[in-house]
Amino acid sequence: MHTTTPHEPGAHRVTTQPTGLVLVSHALCPYVQRVAIVLAEKGIPVERRDIDLANKPAWFLDISPLGKTPVLLVDGEPVFESAVICEYLDDTLPPRLHPEDPLQRARDRAWMEFGSAVLNSIAGFYNAADEAALQGRAREIRGRFEQLEHALGAGPFFRGEAFSVVDAVFGPVFRYFDTFDTIAEFGFMEGLPRVMRWRGALAARASVRDAVHPDYPERLMAFLRRRPSALAARAAACAL
Repeated sequence: MHTTTPHEPGAHRVTTQPTGLVLVSHALCPYVQRVAIVLAEKGIPVERRDIDLANKPAWFLDISPLGKTPVLLVDGEPVFESAVICEYLDDTLPPRLHPEDPLQRARDRAWMEFGSAVLNSIAGFYNAADEAALQGRAREIRGRFEQLEHALGAGPFFRGEAFSVVDAVFGPVFRYFDTFDTIAEFGFMEGLPRVMRWRGALAARASVRDAVHPDYPERLMAFLRRRPSALAARAAACAL
C-alpha cells in the first residue's frame, strides 16, 4: 500500500467527506500522479492499487468504462477520469486548490486541458519512429513551453504563491524531462526562465515528489527503451 504525504491542511467548508479511498493506478501514469498530488496536498491517505495496463484484470474493466487509469474508489463507488476526480476532491476536501473566482477557476481548468495536450505531445515524442519525427515533436513541445513562459508570472507556482490543481497537472509533465535530459539535450526549456523556475518549484514539492514510487526513474527508462522509437535508439547509444 502506498499512502500520500500530508501537506499544509487548510480551512474549507465541505458538504461530503469521502472515506475509504482507493486509487487504482499504474506506476508510470501521469494522470494518476495528478490525483495523488491533489490528495497529498489535502493530507488525505489513500490506498494505491497498481495494475498492469497490458493485462487489465476483469474487475478493473468493470469499474473503468474507458479502460484507463486512474480510477478513484470512494467507499467502493468508482469515479474515473483524472480531471473529474480532481474536481470531486476539490469540491469535497480542504484546502481549496481551485481559485474562488469563477473566471479564474475556468481559466485554470483550461490550462489543465493544456497540460493534457502537452502530455500527448510527450507521448508523440517518445514514440517517434525516426530522428526527423523526434526533432519535430521536440519542437512541438518547445512551442508549448514558450506559450507557458508567456502565461507564467512571478511564481513560484502557476498562480503565484498558491499551489493549485494546475500545478498538480504539470508536476507529472515536468518529471518526464528529468529522464529525457539524461538521454540527450533537446533544448526544451532553454532560455525560458519562468518555466525553469516553475519546474524546480514543483520538483521540490513533497506532494509532487512522493506521487511516484522511488524507482520511477528506472521504470520510466526501461519503458522508453522498450519502445520501437528513435528515442529508444538514443537511450541505447547512451548506455554503451
